[in-house]
Amino acid sequence: MTQQTGSNSPSMAEMLVPESARLSKNNLMMAWWGVCSAMFYLVVAASLALSFGAINAIIGMALSVVVYGLINAVITRYAIQTGLSVALFSQILLGRTGSVIATLIFFATAMYYAIFEGSVIAVGINTVFPSISYPLAAFIVVLLSVPLMFGNAMRWLDRLNAILLPIYIIGLVTAIVLAISLYGYNEQWLALGPKEPSRYGWWHTFVYYMGIWVLMMYTFDYARYGRKADSRFHARVNFGMPFYFIAFFLSGLAGIFLVASVPLDGGLSEVSVLLALLKMMGVFGLLFVWATQTRINTANFYLAATNMQACMTQLIGVRGHYLVWAVVVAAIVYVLMLADVFSYLLQALAYQGIFVVAWVALALTHIALTRKNTSQAYIEQQLAQVTFLRVGAVMAWLLAALAGITIMHLGGTYSSFSAPVTIVIASMVYAIFARAPIAVPAVTA
Repeated sequence: MTQQTGSNSPSMAEMLVPESARLSKNNLMMAWWGVCSAMFYLVVAASLALSFGAINAIIGMALSVVVYGLINAVITRYAIQTGLSVALFSQILLGRTGSVIATLIFFATAMYYAIFEGSVIAVGINTVFPSISYPLAAFIVVLLSVPLMFGNAMRWLDRLNAILLPIYIIGLVTAIVLAISLYGYNEQWLALGPKEPSRYGWWHTFVYYMGIWVLMMYTFDYARYGRKADSRFHARVNFGMPFYFIAFFLSGLAGIFLVASVPLDGGLSEVSVLLALLKMMGVFGLLFVWATQTRINTANFYLAATNMQACMTQLIGVRGHYLVWAVVVAAIVYVLMLADVFSYLLQALAYQGIFVVAWVALALTHIALTRKNTSQAYIEQQLAQVTFLRVGAVMAWLLAALAGITIMHLGGTYSSFSAPVTIVIASMVYAIFARAPIAVPAVTA
């Protein structure tokens, strides 16, 4: 029942991150913290404040910081101890065929964020320099993203983010100061939203943040580059609550304040916030946007390319060079940046979110059940014995996702329980099957 690999595919154990390839805690921190600078976080918080009230949004964000920190502490320690990526871990968890679905969802979601964030930079370039058309600006954005993947991508990320982090911090502080200077301090910014906010608005906000649990997958693929000696630091600080306090809470507060203070034309969107920043800050605003979006988009491109490579290796048996997949990702991102498909992508992302939440539930349950078996020898043995399909695990995943999607379509108050129900079902069903696993033997070459 061992996995048969083609001549173009290295063994699973060879793709574990060895100690010699691990990064120092400062380098890994710089690489990872690029994820905290997406304007998406500002806009999400402002949107939720407008829908449920600022106070409810703030409570929901605070709860999300705690839950994200606790879950990612578990994932971080496991990834550092084992050196596994999402792709390799999914093979142990779901079997070779089941892991294809996991990596497919992962790279599709990362690619979506690359499209979304890349378009922000392109719109900014086109706004400040009207002579540069949006298609040309989009091409420039994509063209500049691919070279960042040359060589050791993780080391590029930490160097790039070390340069761009000060620009992000200065830019965000400047935007708030300018908003106060130009439009005055709005004492009612904490009252942003409906006159009579829902008493359960904090819950709706909390559940909404569960929809971007793909960051747990991001954590897995980044944390495996951490040194075992730094495991405690990464679990508690780098990938823990301090990171999400800045990414979600402080960025969210800034987003709520800016929307309440700066007059915006049209409905709220990432582009409208972008235009407000450019209106206040001019060329420096474009530099700020470029710094924030390049930081997060570099991570999006990297994770989309690595997981597309893993997915296609399993799906068609052709591994290919990593940079080939980086170019493929760039080409797809560019085409979709030109197409008016954002409404469809947002709908697809809602479905992907349910599958991601179910995967996280399976991962946490598996880690809890095997927490004493994380030695290098044991992991390599598990990889060598990967089956064609772990039926029980895949059934738990699909049943949970189906239940979540069904509840999501009920609408109203019921839809807010789609993600929590998905977690409960995935964990319970997986735990039952884990005690008596059902496997389909691998198909030999």
